[in-house]
Amino acid sequence: MILVEYKKALLKFAPIETFSAGVELLGTEVKALRARLGSLDGARVVVRGGEAFIVGMTIPAYQVANAPKTYDPERTRRLLLAKKEINLLATEEAKKGLTIIPLEVYSTGRLVKARIAIVRGKGKSDRREDLKKRDALRETSRILKRG
Repeated sequence: MILVEYKKALLKFAPIETFSAGVELLGTEVKALRARLGSLDGARVVVRGGEAFIVGMTIPAYQVANAPKTYDPERTRRLLLAKKEINLLATEEAKKGLTIIPLEVYSTGRLVKARIAIVRGKGKSDRREDLKKRDALRETSRILKRG
């Protein structure tokens, strides 16, 4: 079940490869995500010191009155990946023009995971072409539906 999604990711970026990773969260953050609170806008993944982290993901306090005064909704959260995957992400991150972003945060039973992707940014012309294709598909489906 998808808890939080980066809706504009596929409009802004062209995905190359996707991974599934566990996310290290506090208990209140899990509750907030299950209540569909949170945002991935502007979030990205960085690899430092042999570990991967999500930077810029916002998860507000589940209950503001009970949250600790030191709680930071935009704190850096560690991703749980295999060493091979972390090494692959590090080499891809070093390449020019590539970045790593979280596409969605979802739950599998009691676990909370993130689907991350190695992406290349799209230019304006690529975005316009995608919008034209989407509009053409929508129009053809409308015509076939009326048929």
